[in-house]
Amino acid sequence: MSLKASVLPLISCKDPNFPRLFVDSLRDFGFGALVDHPLNMPRVRAIYGEWRDYFSEGAASAYAMDPVQQDGYFSLQVAEHAKGSPQRDFKEYFQYYSWGRCPPELQAHLAAHFHQAVDFAGELLAHIEREAPPEVMMILSEPLSGMIESSRQSMLRVLHYPPMPDEMSAPRAAPHEDINLLTLLPAADGPGLEIRARNGEWIKAPNQPEQLLVNIGDMLQEALSGWLPSTTHRVVHSSKSQTIGRMSLPLFLHPRPEVKLSARYTAESYLQERLSELGVLPASST
Repeated sequence: MSLKASVLPLISCKDPNFPRLFVDSLRDFGFGALVDHPLNMPRVRAIYGEWRDYFSEGAASAYAMDPVQQDGYFSLQVAEHAKGSPQRDFKEYFQYYSWGRCPPELQAHLAAHFHQAVDFAGELLAHIEREAPPEVMMILSEPLSGMIESSRQSMLRVLHYPPMPDEMSAPRAAPHEDINLLTLLPAADGPGLEIRARNGEWIKAPNQPEQLLVNIGDMLQEALSGWLPSTTHRVVHSSKSQTIGRMSLPLFLHPRPEVKLSARYTAESYLQERLSELGVLPASST
């Protein structure tokens, strides 16, 4: 696959060559677009409907974000901004951890999707381990699959990009990279995600109803000394999201806090540094 390719290919999880095709796509794009995956997409769409209603009712403020635990509701006023950007993204979201707070009436679907997505993410890490060359695997402080064992840090984010007033110039989500190991993103309920290719071109991510996007986070790039790239991406306006908003449901897979990513960082020190850069922690807490 050429690094200059302008289309992110769809890869079937049923393809006998799936592990190689998946890792090749990660190497070329930092992303893989998967179909025939095991995640329950009708449940994902149910989550979008339930939470769109919940956000519109204004009840989420009862679960205002905990600045220490980082769970709960992040309003438009406290939502993160991209590293180096002075302006917060125009979005609100709820961060769910397996141990965290959640409205009881919404927890069943969310918890079921969380556990299914974490399990599949572990399978994808195993594919990366098998496809990576030995000299890359020797860099790791422990196997990738071991880094997530008993981790309580993985997080599911229910993201709502509200309809934007005509006079608004704030980004949906400014260009950024993800912090974690892997991100699993089921098809959003509208377009808007773009990926920066290796040649600097912005390409539209596919948005098929049953697809799953998987992308490399900075922690995995750090652990593998850059063998897999953490790719810059953004969310831009579309005519649909401009008028009715947009929902998405990324799962951010994190290692245990004590995992040594590199000589420079543990997972915890890396996370705290990045959260401060994103404006959701005071700088003095790092």
